[in-house]
Amino acid sequence: MAPFIEPDDTRYDERSRALVAVGREAIAQENPEALRAYFSPDFQFHGPDGDLDFAGLEAFFSQMRSAFNGYYCERHEIVSVGELIGCRTEMGGTFTAPFEASPFGTVSPTGEQVTLSLINMFRYDAEGKLAEEWVAYDNVEWMRQLGVPLAPTRL
Repeated sequence: MAPFIEPDDTRYDERSRALVAVGREAIAQENPEALRAYFSPDFQFHGPDGDLDFAGLEAFFSQMRSAFNGYYCERHEIVSVGELIGCRTEMGGTFTAPFEASPFGTVSPTGEQVTLSLINMFRYDAEGKLAEEWVAYDNVEWMRQLGVPLAPTRL
């Protein structure tokens, strides 16, 4: 697996390095001022479980930090073209407290290490703020890691 990108990696443009830094400094760690400064006022998130505004996404990050000890948000590959950045993101930690942001309701901790792998597309506005994000991930695999009992599917 490719190593995580460092915020000072000069192979990437300034916007990409800032994306890496915000993951470490304002998503994995609670830093509401830095997080708010990074996002546009009308930010929109589009994910497998529906759409969120900035407040909803901020609440999701808070829930992740609360539920997963050693929570991290790191970037792997990044492609930056104009107002768009595409990347592969990895979030995770040890599941030590109830997780309320599940599509199945509150999930009890398992004490296990979990990893959420995402494919992201980010769009930035004219001021360089994050305006919109699209995320894809395997929700079934994520629920399995969280210990949610899932019914087998028929082919």
